[in-house]
Amino acid sequence: MIDWDDFHEDDSAVAEQPQPAPAPQPAAQPAPEAPAAEVRDSAGAYQAAEQDRLTRARASLDELDVAAGLEELEMGAARIEVDDKQMINARADLNQLVPFKYEWAWQKYLDGSANHWMPQEVNMNADIALWKSADGLTDDERRIVERSLGYFSTADSLVANNLVLALYRLITNPECRQYLLRQAFEEAIHTHAYQYCVESLAMDEGEVFNMYREIPSVAAKSAWSLKHTQSLARPDFHTGTPETDQELLRNLVAFYCVTEGIFFYCGFSQILSMGRRNKMTGVAEQFQYILRDESMHLNFGVDMINQIKIENPHLWTPEFQDECTQMILEGTELEIAYARDSMPRGVLGMNAAIMEEYLHFICNRRLAQIGLKEQFPGAQNPFPWMSEIIDLRKEKNFFETRVTEYQVGGALSWD
Repeated sequence: MIDWDDFHEDDSAVAEQPQPAPAPQPAAQPAPEAPAAEVRDSAGAYQAAEQDRLTRARASLDELDVAAGLEELEMGAARIEVDDKQMINARADLNQLVPFKYEWAWQKYLDGSANHWMPQEVNMNADIALWKSADGLTDDERRIVERSLGYFSTADSLVANNLVLALYRLITNPECRQYLLRQAFEEAIHTHAYQYCVESLAMDEGEVFNMYREIPSVAAKSAWSLKHTQSLARPDFHTGTPETDQELLRNLVAFYCVTEGIFFYCGFSQILSMGRRNKMTGVAEQFQYILRDESMHLNFGVDMINQIKIENPHLWTPEFQDECTQMILEGTELEIAYARDSMPRGVLGMNAAIMEEYLHFICNRRLAQIGLKEQFPGAQNPFPWMSEIIDLRKEKNFFETRVTEYQVGGALSWD
C-alpha cells in the first residue's frame, strides 16, 4: 500500500538533486488519420463478426432439442392428467403444477406462505437485560438456552441441506415440490432466528455454532440425521428400484418423524416453559413461531410418507416397518439422552424423568401417524400446554405481545 508520507519524502529528495535541463523537444504532431479505406474495412470486419455470431446463434437454435430434459416429452404429446402424477418415480412433466393431484400439499404451501415471519420482528431487549444480569437466570437455565441454540442452529441447516440436496430432486410431484421450496425458505429463517438470538445476547458464536462437534449429546443427534442424507445426496443416486425407493422412504422417516418430529421437542418445551415464566420471552417467542412452522413440516412429511405407502405398498414390508420402528426408538433414546445432559437437575417445572415420559408420548404419536404400533402403552403428555401451541389454537400468547396466529395478509383460516 502506498504511504503518502514516504511518497512526498522521496519527491523532495529527488528535488534536491540538480538535474540537467531537458533538451527541447519538437512540438507534437497530430497522429495521421487512418485512410478511409482502412476505416471501411474495419467496420466491415466488425459487421461480419456480428453477422457471424447471429448466424451461429440461429444455427444453434435450429439444433435445439425441445424435449423437456429427462422426461423426453414429445412436442404435441397429450396434456398431463391427474393420474399421471405420483409422489416418486413419476414420468409426468414436473413443470406442470396443475391439475393438482394432492390438494393437501398445495394447501400446506398456502398455509406456510400465510404464516411468514422474520426474526427481527421480535423484541429482544428484555432478554438482553436478563441475560446480562448476574442473578437474572440460574446456571441450569443458562445451560438450557445455550444447548438449545447450539443444537437448533445446526439442526435446521441439516434439514435444509437434506431438502435441497436430496429430497427436491427425488420427489416427482410438483405441488409437493412447491411446499419443499417453502419449507427450505422457512429453515433458512429458523437458522437466521437462532443467529439473531446468539448475536442479540452477545454469546460466544464459535462455542454455540460448533456445539454439534463438541457436546456429545448434540453431536450424536446431528450425526444420526447426517447419516440418513449421505446416500441420497450422491449425484448418482436415483429411485426406481425397491431398494432405492426404500432408501428415500427411510430418509423421510428419519427427517420428518425423528429429526423434526422428536429431536426438536425437548429443547422447544424447555424454552417455551421458560417463556411461560416470563423469562427469555424474546427467545421463547421466536421458538414459538418456529415450532408452529415445524409442526406444519411434520404433518406434510407424514402425509408424503403415507402417500408413498399407498402408491407403493410393496415397499412397506414387515421388515421395513420393523426398521422404521427402530429408527423412531433410536431417535427417542437420543432425545432422552439430550434431556439428561441439558437438564441434569429439576428446572422450570420439569426434569429428565418427566421429559422421558413426554418423549415416550411423542414417540407413540410418530409411530401411529405412519401406521406403526405404539411402543410405550399408556404414555401420557405431562405438558398439555405444548399441545395447545403445536395445535396452533387461537389464543393470546403467554408473552403478552401479539396473537400467536400472526400471519401475512390474514390469509390463513383457523376455523
